[in-house]
Amino acid sequence: MAEHNELGKEGEICAIEYLKQHGYQILHTNWFFGKLELDIVAEKDEWLIVVEVKTRSTETFEHPEEAITLPKIRRIVNAADAYIQQFELDLPTRFDVISVIPDKHGFHILHIEDAFMAPVN
Repeated sequence: MAEHNELGKEGEICAIEYLKQHGYQILHTNWFFGKLELDIVAEKDEWLIVVEVKTRSTETFEHPEEAITLPKIRRIVNAADAYIQQFELDLPTRFDVISVIPDKHGFHILHIEDAFMAPVN
């Protein structure tokens, strides 16, 4: 596996552990609908939370959360819609981003709740 893939997997594992420690119930990880993927789907306080995890080896060039463009948001929202329909859920939904960057103590995690809204079109 390429080094950046290993780092990304480590970042997702850290994000999952972080969420569990903060009372989130993890429903699915790496859930696919065709070519669309949701990194983490969780539930907390009767909310469905779709979490996009962005891991970078450094924030020198761009913060990980800045890598979430409008086309990426549309793919996440479309996948979330498919997830909600498949599992026949009737919960309010929010979209979070967890940024993971290695540091001297392990990983620095920044959890951005309600990071973006679903686009209108």
